[in-house]
Amino acid sequence: MGKEHIVITSMGNTKVRRLVSLERKAKLRYGEGVFIVEGLKMFLEAPREWVQEIYVSEGFLAKNPPEILKNECYEMVSDEVFQKISDTQTPQGILCVMKMPSYTMKSLLAGKRQLFLLLEDLQDPGNLGTIFRAGEGAGVDGVIMTKNTVDIFNPKVIRSTMGSVYRVPFIITNDILTAIADLQAGGVTVYAAHLRESTDYDLKDYTKPTAFLIGNEANGLKRETADRADYYIKIPMKGQVESLNAAVASAVLMFEVLRQNKKNF
Repeated sequence: MGKEHIVITSMGNTKVRRLVSLERKAKLRYGEGVFIVEGLKMFLEAPREWVQEIYVSEGFLAKNPPEILKNECYEMVSDEVFQKISDTQTPQGILCVMKMPSYTMKSLLAGKRQLFLLLEDLQDPGNLGTIFRAGEGAGVDGVIMTKNTVDIFNPKVIRSTMGSVYRVPFIITNDILTAIADLQAGGVTVYAAHLRESTDYDLKDYTKPTAFLIGNEANGLKRETADRADYYIKIPMKGQVESLNAAVASAVLMFEVLRQNKKNF
Protein backbone atom coordinates (compact mmCIF):
# COMPACT_ATOMS: atom_id res chain seq x y z
CA MET A 1 0.00 0.00 0.00
CA GLY A 2 1.49 3.29 -1.05
CA LYS A 3 2.21 6.15 1.34
CA GLU A 4 0.61 8.78 -0.89
CA HIS A 5 -2.66 8.60 -2.71
CA ILE A 6 -4.04 10.94 -5.31
CA VAL A 7 -7.70 11.60 -4.60
CA ILE A 8 -9.99 11.20 -7.60
CA THR A 9 -12.35 14.17 -7.51
CA SER A 10 -13.61 14.38 -11.10
CA MET A 11 -16.95 12.81 -12.01
CA GLY A 12 -15.64 12.54 -15.56
CA ASN A 13 -12.60 10.47 -14.58
CA THR A 14 -12.23 7.39 -16.80
CA LYS A 15 -12.18 5.02 -13.81
CA VAL A 16 -15.27 6.64 -12.36
CA ARG A 17 -17.19 6.34 -15.63
CA ARG A 18 -16.18 2.67 -15.94
CA LEU A 19 -17.34 1.87 -12.40
CA VAL A 20 -20.72 3.49 -13.02
CA SER A 21 -21.07 1.48 -16.24
CA LEU A 22 -20.14 -1.77 -14.48
CA GLU A 23 -22.87 -1.10 -11.92
CA ARG A 24 -25.49 -0.55 -14.62
CA LYS A 25 -24.56 -2.75 -17.57
CA ALA A 26 -24.52 -6.56 -17.39
CA LYS A 27 -22.97 -6.76 -20.87
CA LEU A 28 -19.93 -4.81 -19.70
CA ARG A 29 -19.61 -6.88 -16.53
CA TYR A 30 -19.58 -10.14 -18.49
CA GLY A 31 -17.33 -8.63 -21.16
CA GLU A 32 -14.69 -7.85 -18.52
CA GLY A 33 -15.49 -10.86 -16.33
CA VAL A 34 -15.91 -8.69 -13.24
CA PHE A 35 -18.59 -7.43 -10.88
CA ILE A 36 -18.94 -4.84 -8.13
CA VAL A 37 -19.41 -5.31 -4.39
CA GLU A 38 -19.94 -2.59 -1.82
CA GLY A 39 -19.57 -2.33 1.92
CA LEU A 40 -17.03 -3.31 4.56
CA LYS A 41 -18.59 -6.72 5.24
CA MET A 42 -18.46 -7.64 1.56
CA PHE A 43 -14.81 -6.55 1.42
CA LEU A 44 -13.76 -8.39 4.58
CA GLU A 45 -15.46 -11.66 3.54
CA ALA A 46 -14.30 -11.57 -0.08
CA PRO A 47 -11.89 -14.30 -1.24
CA ARG A 48 -8.65 -12.38 -1.73
CA GLU A 49 -8.03 -13.97 -5.13
CA TRP A 50 -11.30 -12.48 -6.39
CA VAL A 51 -10.41 -8.88 -5.49
CA GLN A 52 -9.04 -6.89 -8.41
CA GLU A 53 -9.54 -3.24 -7.44
CA ILE A 54 -10.49 -1.40 -4.25
CA TYR A 55 -11.93 2.12 -4.05
CA VAL A 56 -12.43 3.97 -0.77
CA SER A 57 -13.79 7.39 0.04
CA GLU A 58 -11.98 10.06 2.02
CA GLY A 59 -14.70 9.76 4.66
CA PHE A 60 -14.12 6.03 4.99
CA LEU A 61 -10.42 6.51 5.65
CA ALA A 62 -11.16 9.24 8.18
CA LYS A 63 -13.34 6.84 10.19
CA ASN A 64 -11.38 3.59 9.80
CA PRO A 65 -7.73 2.64 10.48
CA PRO A 66 -5.67 1.80 7.36
CA GLU A 67 -5.10 -1.72 8.75
CA ILE A 68 -8.72 -2.58 8.01
CA LEU A 69 -7.78 -2.73 4.32
CA LYS A 70 -5.40 -5.64 5.03
CA ASN A 71 -2.48 -3.94 3.28
CA GLU A 72 -4.31 -4.13 -0.05
CA CYS A 73 -3.63 -1.48 -2.69
CA TYR A 74 -6.51 0.93 -3.12
CA GLU A 75 -7.66 4.05 -4.92
CA MET A 76 -9.01 7.02 -2.98
CA VAL A 77 -11.97 9.06 -4.22
CA SER A 78 -13.76 12.06 -2.82
CA ASP A 79 -17.00 11.49 -0.92
CA GLU A 80 -18.92 13.13 -3.78
CA VAL A 81 -17.38 10.82 -6.37
CA PHE A 82 -18.04 7.79 -4.19
CA GLN A 83 -21.69 8.78 -4.00
CA LYS A 84 -21.77 8.66 -7.80
CA ILE A 85 -20.13 5.27 -8.16
CA SER A 86 -22.19 3.72 -5.34
CA ASP A 87 -25.43 1.85 -5.97
CA THR A 88 -26.73 2.53 -2.45
CA GLN A 89 -28.47 5.51 -0.85
CA THR A 90 -26.10 5.57 2.12
CA PRO A 91 -22.71 4.31 0.92
CA GLN A 92 -20.26 2.83 3.41
CA GLY A 93 -17.32 4.23 1.48
CA ILE A 94 -15.66 1.07 0.18
CA LEU A 95 -16.24 -0.61 -3.18
CA CYS A 96 -14.42 -3.47 -4.88
CA VAL A 97 -14.15 -4.75 -8.43
CA MET A 98 -14.20 -8.53 -8.22
CA LYS A 99 -13.29 -11.31 -10.64
CA MET A 100 -16.29 -13.43 -11.59
CA PRO A 101 -16.00 -16.99 -10.24
CA SER A 102 -16.32 -19.94 -12.59
CA TYR A 103 -18.11 -23.20 -11.75
CA THR A 104 -19.24 -26.12 -13.87
CA MET A 105 -21.89 -28.80 -13.52
CA LYS A 106 -19.04 -31.27 -13.15
CA SER A 107 -17.60 -29.36 -10.20
CA LEU A 108 -21.04 -29.10 -8.56
CA LEU A 109 -21.62 -32.84 -8.89
CA ALA A 110 -18.15 -33.55 -7.52
CA GLY A 111 -19.22 -32.23 -4.11
CA LYS A 112 -21.46 -33.86 -1.53
CA ARG A 113 -24.28 -34.01 -4.10
CA GLN A 114 -26.88 -33.62 -1.40
CA LEU A 115 -28.87 -30.47 -2.24
CA PHE A 116 -29.30 -28.33 -5.36
CA LEU A 117 -31.66 -25.60 -6.53
CA LEU A 118 -32.71 -25.05 -10.15
CA LEU A 119 -34.18 -21.60 -10.76
CA GLU A 120 -36.19 -20.90 -13.90
CA ASP A 121 -36.46 -17.25 -14.95
CA LEU A 122 -36.70 -15.63 -11.51
CA GLN A 123 -36.85 -11.84 -11.93
CA ASP A 124 -36.68 -10.25 -8.49
CA PRO A 125 -33.17 -9.33 -7.27
CA GLY A 126 -34.20 -9.62 -3.63
CA ASN A 127 -35.59 -13.10 -4.18
CA LEU A 128 -32.40 -14.36 -5.77
CA GLY A 129 -30.19 -12.83 -3.10
CA THR A 130 -32.34 -14.25 -0.32
CA ILE A 131 -32.27 -17.68 -1.95
CA PHE A 132 -28.46 -17.61 -1.83
CA ARG A 133 -28.48 -16.63 1.84
CA ALA A 134 -31.05 -19.26 2.75
CA GLY A 135 -29.21 -21.77 0.59
CA GLU A 136 -25.96 -21.24 2.44
CA GLY A 137 -27.79 -21.64 5.75
CA ALA A 138 -29.41 -24.86 4.60
CA GLY A 139 -26.18 -26.30 3.17
CA VAL A 140 -27.02 -26.10 -0.54
CA ASP A 141 -24.31 -27.55 -2.77
CA GLY A 142 -25.12 -25.49 -5.86
CA VAL A 143 -27.61 -23.16 -7.50
CA ILE A 144 -28.36 -23.55 -11.21
CA MET A 145 -30.05 -20.61 -12.92
CA THR A 146 -31.47 -20.08 -16.39
CA LYS A 147 -29.95 -17.29 -18.47
CA ASN A 148 -33.26 -15.41 -18.18
CA THR A 149 -33.01 -15.31 -14.40
CA VAL A 150 -32.10 -11.88 -13.00
CA ASP A 151 -28.33 -11.41 -13.23
CA ILE A 152 -26.59 -12.81 -10.16
CA PHE A 153 -24.01 -10.03 -10.56
CA ASN A 154 -26.62 -7.27 -10.48
CA PRO A 155 -25.55 -4.99 -7.58
CA LYS A 156 -28.94 -5.38 -5.89
CA VAL A 157 -28.63 -9.18 -5.99
CA ILE A 158 -25.04 -9.09 -4.76
CA ARG A 159 -26.01 -6.82 -1.88
CA SER A 160 -28.93 -9.02 -0.81
CA THR A 161 -26.76 -12.17 -0.74
CA MET A 162 -24.92 -10.62 2.23
CA GLY A 163 -21.74 -12.45 1.22
CA SER A 164 -23.28 -15.84 0.41
CA VAL A 165 -22.41 -15.29 -3.26
CA TYR A 166 -18.80 -15.94 -2.21
CA ARG A 167 -19.58 -19.33 -0.74
CA VAL A 168 -22.47 -20.86 -2.69
CA PRO A 169 -21.39 -22.36 -6.04
CA PHE A 170 -23.61 -21.52 -9.00
CA ILE A 171 -23.87 -21.83 -12.75
CA ILE A 172 -25.96 -20.10 -15.39
CA THR A 173 -27.35 -22.54 -17.94
CA ASN A 174 -28.65 -22.03 -21.46
CA ASP A 175 -30.59 -25.28 -21.22
CA ILE A 176 -32.30 -26.13 -17.95
CA LEU A 177 -33.63 -29.40 -19.39
CA THR A 178 -30.09 -30.62 -19.94
CA ALA A 179 -29.14 -29.45 -16.45
CA ILE A 180 -32.00 -31.50 -15.00
CA ALA A 181 -30.87 -34.55 -16.99
CA ASP A 182 -27.28 -34.09 -15.81
CA LEU A 183 -28.37 -34.03 -12.18
CA GLN A 184 -30.55 -37.09 -12.64
CA ALA A 185 -27.69 -38.91 -14.35
CA GLY A 186 -25.58 -38.05 -11.31
CA GLY A 187 -28.04 -39.76 -9.00
CA VAL A 188 -29.95 -36.66 -7.91
CA THR A 189 -33.74 -36.84 -7.51
CA VAL A 190 -35.40 -33.73 -8.94
CA TYR A 191 -38.56 -32.30 -7.38
CA ALA A 192 -40.69 -29.63 -9.04
CA ALA A 193 -42.46 -27.12 -6.81
CA HIS A 194 -45.81 -27.35 -8.57
CA LEU A 195 -49.46 -27.06 -7.56
CA ARG A 196 -50.93 -29.69 -9.86
CA GLU A 197 -51.03 -33.40 -9.01
CA SER A 198 -48.55 -32.74 -6.22
CA THR A 199 -47.61 -34.47 -2.98
CA ASP A 200 -47.08 -32.44 0.19
CA TYR A 201 -43.38 -31.66 0.34
CA ASP A 202 -42.89 -33.03 3.87
CA LEU A 203 -44.01 -36.51 2.87
CA LYS A 204 -40.96 -37.11 0.68
CA ASP A 205 -37.58 -38.58 1.64
CA TYR A 206 -34.73 -36.12 1.07
CA THR A 207 -31.97 -38.14 2.69
CA LYS A 208 -30.55 -38.89 -0.74
CA PRO A 209 -29.20 -36.31 -3.25
CA THR A 210 -32.01 -33.85 -3.95
CA ALA A 211 -32.76 -30.93 -6.26
CA PHE A 212 -35.70 -28.53 -6.26
CA LEU A 213 -37.07 -26.77 -9.33
CA ILE A 214 -38.37 -23.25 -8.58
CA GLY A 215 -40.20 -21.25 -11.21
CA ASN A 216 -40.78 -17.63 -12.16
CA GLU A 217 -42.54 -15.50 -9.53
CA ALA A 218 -45.55 -14.73 -11.74
CA ASN A 219 -45.86 -17.80 -13.96
CA GLY A 220 -44.24 -20.64 -12.06
CA LEU A 221 -42.41 -23.41 -13.89
CA LYS A 222 -42.89 -23.98 -17.59
CA ARG A 223 -44.81 -27.20 -18.15
CA GLU A 224 -42.00 -28.79 -20.17
CA THR A 225 -39.56 -28.03 -17.36
CA ALA A 226 -41.80 -29.36 -14.61
CA ASP A 227 -42.46 -32.51 -16.61
CA ARG A 228 -38.76 -33.43 -16.45
CA ALA A 229 -38.87 -33.65 -12.67
CA ASP A 230 -39.10 -37.00 -10.91
CA TYR A 231 -41.88 -35.79 -8.61
CA TYR A 232 -44.22 -32.82 -8.11
CA ILE A 233 -44.39 -31.38 -4.59
CA LYS A 234 -46.30 -28.56 -2.97
CA ILE A 235 -46.28 -26.64 0.30
CA PRO A 236 -49.75 -26.94 1.84
CA MET A 237 -51.25 -23.63 2.98
CA LYS A 238 -54.29 -22.34 4.78
CA GLY A 239 -56.35 -19.28 4.01
CA GLN A 240 -56.72 -17.91 0.51
CA VAL A 241 -53.00 -17.84 -0.28
CA GLU A 242 -52.31 -19.72 -3.51
CA SER A 243 -48.53 -19.65 -3.53
CA LEU A 244 -45.50 -18.44 -1.61
CA ASN A 245 -42.78 -16.01 -2.57
CA ALA A 246 -40.09 -17.91 -4.50
CA ALA A 247 -37.44 -17.24 -1.86
CA VAL A 248 -39.73 -18.31 0.98
CA ALA A 249 -40.74 -21.49 -0.85
CA SER A 250 -37.10 -22.30 -1.59
CA ALA A 251 -36.17 -21.81 2.06
CA VAL A 252 -39.00 -24.04 3.31
CA LEU A 253 -37.92 -26.85 0.98
CA MET A 254 -34.20 -26.53 1.63
CA PHE A 255 -34.57 -26.48 5.39
CA GLU A 256 -36.72 -29.60 5.25
CA VAL A 257 -33.74 -31.28 3.60
CA LEU A 258 -31.51 -29.95 6.36
CA ARG A 259 -33.95 -31.22 9.00
CA GLN A 260 -34.04 -34.71 7.52
CA ASN A 261 -30.27 -34.83 7.20
CA LYS A 262 -29.29 -33.02 10.39
CA LYS A 263 -27.23 -35.95 11.62
CA ASN A 264 -25.05 -35.63 8.51
CA PHE A 265 -24.36 -31.90 8.83
